[in-house]
Amino acid sequence: MGASLQQKPGSGRRSRYRPMGEINVTPFVDVMLVLLIVFMVTAPLLTVGVPVDLPKTKAGQISANAAPLVVSLQADGDLYLQEAEIAPDQLIARLRAISEANPDVRIFVRGDRSVQYGEIVGLMGRIQSAGFARVALVAELPQE
Repeated sequence: MGASLQQKPGSGRRSRYRPMGEINVTPFVDVMLVLLIVFMVTAPLLTVGVPVDLPKTKAGQISANAAPLVVSLQADGDLYLQEAEIAPDQLIARLRAISEANPDVRIFVRGDRSVQYGEIVGLMGRIQSAGFARVALVAELPQE
């Protein structure tokens, strides 16, 4: 460990050994570095896990400070808020309940590529008419 025994100076054979308390920080630093690496690897995997085939665009990415709410519309018409499936008539009430603490919450709408454009715009219109001003579409950047 990190303790050593030290003899008093000037004492003979019958001297007492007293422990010298030193903190060994090497294991602590090792554990902290491993935790840092684990969090760096798992942080990108914490995105919304609803599988949606997003359309591709060359528009720039939006940088946001706070984590947005994500509404996903799948090809079969299923609607998700974050990763939980939700009925379309419950969406606005749930968004209002979530955003009471932060009325300026950003909402991202993810629509499957095969969903008609009118349905996605209609969903965005319903969200905006409920009083949410920061609604944006999510698209995938094309592979170059």
